[in-house]
Formats: sequence, structure tokens, C-alpha cells
Amino acid sequence: MIHEDDWDHHWHEYAGAIARNPAQEFRRRLILRLLAAGGTPSRVLDVGSGSGDFAIALRAAFPETKLLGLELSSTGVEQSRRKVPDADFVQCDLIAGDPAPGDYFGWATHAVCSEVLEHVDDPKLLLRNARAYLAPGSRLVVTVPGGPMTAFDRHIGHRRHFRADDLAQVLRNSGFEAVRVTGAGFPSFNLYRLFLLTLGRGLIDHAGSATPSAAARAATSAFDLLLRHNTRLSRYGWQTVGTARLPYAARP
Repeated sequence: MIHEDDWDHHWHEYAGAIARNPAQEFRRRLILRLLAAGGTPSRVLDVGSGSGDFAIALRAAFPETKLLGLELSSTGVEQSRRKVPDADFVQCDLIAGDPAPGDYFGWATHAVCSEVLEHVDDPKLLLRNARAYLAPGSRLVVTVPGGPMTAFDRHIGHRRHFRADDLAQVLRNSGFEAVRVTGAGFPSFNLYRLFLLTLGRGLIDHAGSATPSAAARAATSAFDLLLRHNTRLSRYGWQTVGTARLPYAARP
């Protein structure tokens, strides 16, 4: 019996499906655009760096940017180091409050936390502990799922999905300011999520398959095309995204 939060298992079992997921590329384009809103980021912290797919995109977009990934799963850290060997990845439990290594205390000018907070019981605690890695004035970009949960979401341990005001409250209670939270991807992202909902528990089997069916590949290609041209912000979108800043007066 695999526990819903066994991420070493999940990265072994689902890394391929997650990499193929058109929503991942949609989120990466959205995040990179928001990260670069104030110019090229210098040092980026990836909170919950997974198996390194965002790190690949960041390296391609900003070749000179320094990157540190924090990940609970040792499997995710190993996969990330193979994919992006010139970045640093550290196994870290931010809920337990693992201390920031001295070289990385107050290090980051920018931070990303993408599709992580829905997996924890206390998202505010995770973000508060991540602040130790951030310099005052750092810019933070967060994505979390909105809309209804799929069977696969529950299978991999989603605790909750977030409306915009839910995420805004978490960010403010974690000590961030200049918070802006909204939805994104309407209507294409919503249609994609509705499609996944119709698959029910069959989605779990699809995600675990090493060789997706022709129908699954066709659906993935179609939604990838739809999502590629629709990263605009909209309060109706089921992808919830927030930007915030650590106050200059704040101590990490």
C-alpha cells in the first residue's frame, strides 16, 4: 500500500506523466513571465523543485541565473541533479523547519513555489520557513490549483484547492506583502481540467502508464496547443497564481 504522500514513489511512478502534462508547460510559461516582470532574476529559489522540470525551463530562459531547488524527496533531488547539473538541489523538509545552510541564508532574489501548497496541511508554515532563504525585497511567484479535484489529485495527496482570496490570505499570513492573486488560463485550462474530471479513477492508471495510448497522446497534443496560447490572467481561470514580495524590513 503506497501512502498518498510517498513522493519517492510518486517521482518513480509518475515523473514521465507529469513531464508530459500540458498544464506543466502552461504553468512554466506563466511563471517565467511573472518572474521576469522586473528584469532577469539573479538568484532563484525553487520551493518544491520536484524532479527538475521547472529548473530545465528556467535554465533555458535565463542561462546566467543561479538556481537552488529545495525538495522533500531524495528521488526528486537525484533526478533534478541529473537534468540540471549546474544548479544546486537540496533535500529539505520545510514543514519540519530544516535550517537553511549558511551559504543560502537570505540568498534568493526571486522564489517560485509551484503546485506545492495543496500538498501540505500548513502552507503558511512552509512559506514562513522558506523565508530563511530569501533576501528582503525578494519577489515570490506561487501557483496552486483551483477548481474541483480530480481522482488523481486525491491520489497524490491534495489537501485542498485554492480560490484567489484563500491564497492571498496564506501569503499575507506568511509575512509577504504587495500580494496580487488571480486565476489564469480561462477558458482553455478549465476545459482541460474538466476533461481530466471525466476520466475519474482511470486517470490514475493513465498517469502510471509508461506507454500512453494513442487517444491519450492526441488529447495531450490538443490541450498543449490550446494552453500554449492562453496564459493570460483571468479571475475565472482554475489555475490560481499569486505574486508577492518579502518586505525589506523583514528578517529571513
